[in-house]
Amino acid sequence: MNPAKIPLLEVLRVRRLVCDGAMGTQLMLSGLEQGSCGEAWNLSHPDRVQAIQGRYVAAGADCLITNTFGGSRLLLRRHGHERDFEAINTAGARIARQAFGGRPGFVLGDIGPLGALVEPYGELPAAEAQSHLEEQARTLVIAGVDAVIIETQTSLEELGLAIDAARAAGAPCVIASLAYDLSADQTFYKTMMGVSPEQAAEFAAGHGADIVALNCGTGMDMTGAARVARIYRENCTLPIMVQPNAGRPVLENLKAVYKQLPADMARGVPEVLAAGVGIVGSCCGSAPEHTRAIRQALDAFGG
Repeated sequence: MNPAKIPLLEVLRVRRLVCDGAMGTQLMLSGLEQGSCGEAWNLSHPDRVQAIQGRYVAAGADCLITNTFGGSRLLLRRHGHERDFEAINTAGARIARQAFGGRPGFVLGDIGPLGALVEPYGELPAAEAQSHLEEQARTLVIAGVDAVIIETQTSLEELGLAIDAARAAGAPCVIASLAYDLSADQTFYKTMMGVSPEQAAEFAAGHGADIVALNCGTGMDMTGAARVARIYRENCTLPIMVQPNAGRPVLENLKAVYKQLPADMARGVPEVLAAGVGIVGSCCGSAPEHTRAIRQALDAFGG
């Protein structure tokens, strides 16, 4: 159980929160080989996962996202870890809780995309997708997460199935997070499947999500997050969470490298807070140093 004992949504009524940052790049810095299953480290290297999350807590994170982004049975099957599904997700929740070291904090159970397009856009039957999503949501809820965060979504079809799955599992809070790309002329944001922030806000509110969020996406930095957050606020009354990237990547040795310094990311925090954001975190390319800078900016703004 959450040592704070106060539900996440109740806390958001009185203060803003800081969420952690990137996990994948931190795992690779800790020794994970590119292309390997990071979620399996919940079982093989739990100490390294906890150390990463502990650094985010030390940097000021109030919320930790479990290392279960690719933890559906469907995705684990691709890495040969299907039989470890329950253990991986249960350990992910436990490790995040332990990383708080007994201090109050919120564990957000992470559910990422299934990695296949759901009918009618793809070949994955909706019923099968629903089954995978419900199974992961149920496992995370039983493991004691304070919320289920459905991340990096690009279509309303899969997002809707995931929200339904989290609700069916009895999640105490459901966060719907979409990944937006900045248009070529830099005038608007939409997901890869053409979903606008306006549509997402209305859908999340109408479909039973408790918090509407954004994460990742091409061109999604803190300034872009503020821009989308304002659209969210204009189209729904749900609390808002943002997890922008550490700036825009540059290509080095055929790899995308994020170079935004923590201080530069933090300069955009007042703008997202002014837009009505309740939870501020970070995504691709970020590290505990970015979280610390966000924490300082939030505290300076007035918490």
